[in-house]
Amino acid sequence: MKQVYLDTFGCQMNVADTDRMELILFHSGYQRTQAKEDADLILVNTCSIREKAEQKTFSLFGGLKPLKMANPDLILGLTGCLGQQDGKKLLQRMPYLDFVIGPDQVEEISQAVDRVQSTNKSFVWTGFDQEKTYSIPELSGKKPRSPGPSAFVNIIKGCDKFCTFCIVPFTRGREKSREPEELFNEVRHLVKQGAKEIILLGQNVNSYGKRGLKNPMAFHELLYGIAEIPGVQRLRFITSHPNDFTRETIRAYRDLDILMNHLHLPVQSGNNQVLKAMRRDHTIEEYMGLLEELKSEVPDIAFSTDVIVGFPGETEEAFEDTLKIMAKVGYSSSYMFAYSPRPGTPANELPDSVPDEIKKCRLQKVIALQHKQSGKLGQSFVEKNVEVLIEGKSSKPDFAFKGRNPQYWNVNLQAGEDIFKVGDTVNVLVENVTGHSLNGKAIL
Repeated sequence: MKQVYLDTFGCQMNVADTDRMELILFHSGYQRTQAKEDADLILVNTCSIREKAEQKTFSLFGGLKPLKMANPDLILGLTGCLGQQDGKKLLQRMPYLDFVIGPDQVEEISQAVDRVQSTNKSFVWTGFDQEKTYSIPELSGKKPRSPGPSAFVNIIKGCDKFCTFCIVPFTRGREKSREPEELFNEVRHLVKQGAKEIILLGQNVNSYGKRGLKNPMAFHELLYGIAEIPGVQRLRFITSHPNDFTRETIRAYRDLDILMNHLHLPVQSGNNQVLKAMRRDHTIEEYMGLLEELKSEVPDIAFSTDVIVGFPGETEEAFEDTLKIMAKVGYSSSYMFAYSPRPGTPANELPDSVPDEIKKCRLQKVIALQHKQSGKLGQSFVEKNVEVLIEGKSSKPDFAFKGRNPQYWNVNLQAGEDIFKVGDTVNVLVENVTGHSLNGKAIL
């Protein structure tokens, strides 16, 4: 078989898209390699939501250029959101690229490779599909690898929110949901392949089913439906928007034992004026009301979030509001960023009024606060038993396996490899904490 090297930047949706391309290419005669030098085809699935992700992409391709120069038959492809955003500009900047495709061309990756081989000409293939719904056809036959104990399932793509800082609606398009029966069939298939935990994915996952479905189903109904599928031991979803988080979904956390006690709900800012400028369309009081209601139904639920500092117009007082919210909620983890203008977004037209040095300073403050909070929360698990789904071998010395507890903490565990295996759910006595990882021994 020919060999393909795949690299991915960005969100879990991109990870799932890369896995999909691997499967499609496997059926076209390609096997994945971890060595770029051995590859006949190199694909980089890109992200454009942050400037830093773009810089990493260009740096990676700079390192790939000598491989292309040494082997003209090597095919270099750029896929994903950066391809959708910049298209022909990327070929102008990197003329050694063979093709650029967008997220909606994932299903046509084999055709893209064939086109390069038959024409020997570079091209850009972007644009959004015109279907009202979103479908991922099943590929029968052999698989390049098993899904593992935890498997991603895309349920919706695109976003209709148009937050002023976000490029996603312009690179992923408008919201489109997959038919529920297609999703149920995929989950059943994954369970047969050994998956124990299903993670539902979408740019705005809890907006699932709002329109376009032949068989309409609300997001919370989808959760209950998946919970009825035999073999699903754990269920999670990311990423949610506060405006679409319903009371019915809160009740699902209460009712469904397999729905894990963790929620990633981006706050972005703790200040209402900044939220309004971001076009988040909710207040911080409404956001906090959701968390408080969830906490009352599920006392041991853990929250994680996204935070942007230095958004245009963010005063020192507004930034302090963000610190106050982080301290009040006590997030177990956060994705924290200094604002960077994204071409094509409404915020790009605003004066970038916060100097870079102040942005960096504010970013370091939220990182320090989050580190303190994570340490405090981690200590609350010490000398307690936690239930862990073993996801793989631990890279940490003296620990055999790694996995996650219901609150989505990493857990490294000491356990006999002759007793446990990947995919087992075990109880672990936590002995200490390092960063966002709990460390302990499996209880026999």
